[in-house]
Amino acid sequence: MSISDMMSGLMLVFLFIAIGFMIEMQSQKDSMKDIAISYRDSKVNLNEVLYDEFEDDLKKWEANITKDNTVIFNSPKVLFEVNKSDLNFEFKTVLEEFFPRYVKILTSKQYKDEIKEIRVEGHTSDKWASTSSKKEIYLNNMKLSQSRAYEVLSYCYSLEDEVTKKNRPWLEKFFRANGMAFSELKDIKKARRVEFTIQMKSEDKVYKILNREK
Repeated sequence: MSISDMMSGLMLVFLFIAIGFMIEMQSQKDSMKDIAISYRDSKVNLNEVLYDEFEDDLKKWEANITKDNTVIFNSPKVLFEVNKSDLNFEFKTVLEEFFPRYVKILTSKQYKDEIKEIRVEGHTSDKWASTSSKKEIYLNNMKLSQSRAYEVLSYCYSLEDEVTKKNRPWLEKFFRANGMAFSELKDIKKARRVEFTIQMKSEDKVYKILNREK
């Protein structure tokens, strides 16, 4: 075999390797695109379902549902008292109306396997004694926000309606409480609130894709 024949053979081998690599890269890009589209569609669809379910109640509760499916209760009647974590009667009533229907949606066949975490996030402001150091303020806020989130989680988890009772094993796996330290807030009253947020499994896949692309 001549050197030219060997070189031609090697070129063909490298060509096939390059083609295979290009096909693999295109397949990965298509897979990434499919995951991103699936995540976007699931998120949008869930947002529509949540809004349809609670549309008639949002005004009454002075609540809103954001595009990322966070449910925020803004009514002064349900906000926590300053430096307190006790649930008042009005907020308990709202949670009794809201939570079973919320759980029913998230545990439906359409979403149950897509949910990674339901999170109750407690918030606080920086309104502590003027003598408190930044360290004390931060630690006090974390403690208070965790306590507020825990009180909401505990009350919701303990509801005796059929939907909540039926889905307690599922809630034990996916229902979490999370405290949030204060940030720069224009409305200090709204810092005394909690929010319900949803994290979907497809989010992790999207983040992995983004990190891989860096």
